[in-house]
Amino acid sequence: MKFSIERDLLLKPLQSLCGVVEKRQTLPILSNLLVKVEKDKLFLTSTDLEVEMHTSISVKGTDPGETSFSARKFLDICRTLPEGALIDVSKEASKVTIKSGKSRFSLTTLDPSEFPSVDAVEQGISFSIAQNTFRRLIEKTQFAMAQQDVRYYLNGLMLELSQKGLRCVATDGHRLAMCDGDVEIRTPEIKQVIVPRKAIIELGRLLDTTDDEIRVDVGTNHIHTVFGETTFTSKLIDGRFPDYQRVVPQGGNKIVIADKELLKQSLTRVSILSNEKYRGVRFTVSDGLLQVQAHNPDQEEAEEELSVDYTGGDLEIGFNVTYFIDVLNVIPTDKVQIVLLDSSSSCLIQEPGNEDCKYVVMPMRL
Repeated sequence: MKFSIERDLLLKPLQSLCGVVEKRQTLPILSNLLVKVEKDKLFLTSTDLEVEMHTSISVKGTDPGETSFSARKFLDICRTLPEGALIDVSKEASKVTIKSGKSRFSLTTLDPSEFPSVDAVEQGISFSIAQNTFRRLIEKTQFAMAQQDVRYYLNGLMLELSQKGLRCVATDGHRLAMCDGDVEIRTPEIKQVIVPRKAIIELGRLLDTTDDEIRVDVGTNHIHTVFGETTFTSKLIDGRFPDYQRVVPQGGNKIVIADKELLKQSLTRVSILSNEKYRGVRFTVSDGLLQVQAHNPDQEEAEEELSVDYTGGDLEIGFNVTYFIDVLNVIPTDKVQIVLLDSSSSCLIQEPGNEDCKYVVMPMRL
């Protein structure tokens, strides 16, 4: 097996493939790439048994064959070679040799027949979606996913497929993010699937900001996406997502419109003196004014005042400041709308006049 390729053509797909590879593996083969050459095509595959990525690249000077060697070391070698360098890769016996200019590297290989593959995606729902639309939905919701929660069904992003379009929902039990995308999906009934956290993060990296469409296939146990020459497959989390509609607060009659950037800056400053463990801040709203206060066990205090558009009654309520800032980071508008009911009810955060994305943050006792 041998092939030649320009470094710049190989580097970006190699970085994406290495994103799937776990640094600490129980099986040595999972630290490797599956490398296969057929005619003038190079096929590269990486997997961690939950997620699999496969891509093909045109190459020159080929001899067909396949092998498996370290993904991370191959990426590090390519990354440190100069731009425009030509890379020659060849396999002899149990070693693969990588040459470029006056540089030469020899890597150990493993039997490619031992390389595992994710099961084929069973027939399900297929739809096409613009890359920038899918990327926007992920970016606006993924921050609310749980991380290593015992409620395993929270450690991912729920995709709800219906004739109305695609809805992404994430929650860690303390906050919720929900965003709708206008996508044509042909399905007789609403289908919910939970995509694992790692797969969502890698998908977010793969998706471009263009309106080029990709195909998405959603089966019973897997989700499969096709980006031109690259395919990405992930197992789904087998679990039932909470009834998120019940979490979205209704009947909030206290509406605060604030300058998003000024509010974010105020919260960032006040958070410096918040309790490092609980990160609680107190919001006090009154006509035209929002006060934000924080204190910590060392008896230190911080206070900020902000002019807002609000004419309801006075209200005091506490929130985790990190959760609030996370929401402000994904709202693109200059203004932010905060809908409150009382001091013990969750708040609803939105872009003013836009119902596509909704964010819920539970209150804290301070």
